[in-house]
Amino acid sequence: MKNRIIRAVAGSFILLSLLLAIYVNKNFLWFTAFVGANLLQSSITKWCLLEDILSKLGIKD
Repeated sequence: MKNRIIRAVAGSFILLSLLLAIYVNKNFLWFTAFVGANLLQSSITKWCLLEDILSKLGIKD
């Protein structure tokens, strides 16, 4: 369950930031890059802040 939530949040952030970059300001692409870098870091270190937050909220795997 946690992995699905994490993927949904990451995907939503990427799509939202792309829409904001198109319709508001190109600088929102930095947010897209941040999310992508965070996903890459998470795959390498096997640590994700959102996973820790969801665990503290009581959401199980």
